[in-house]
Amino acid sequence: MSSQAREQLEVRVTEAGRLYELLDDAEAMLRRVATPDRYAGILVTRHEPGRYTFELSDAVPFGETREIVLS
Repeated sequence: MSSQAREQLEVRVTEAGRLYELLDDAEAMLRRVATPDRYAGILVTRHEPGRYTFELSDAVPFGETREIVLS
């Protein structure tokens, strides 16, 4: 199956105390987009400390979140 959508969010965290709150919010937002058609999971990439991207990916099973660390 090819991707039905290329939804992506970037999260930049400048306050360490808000890291998990912001990451959880981004994941929940993408989960709401994917849920109606149940077509994609979420791929989270850490590019550097404080910079993350969240992307719907049909390479990740629906309902799962996988992480990649580049730095």
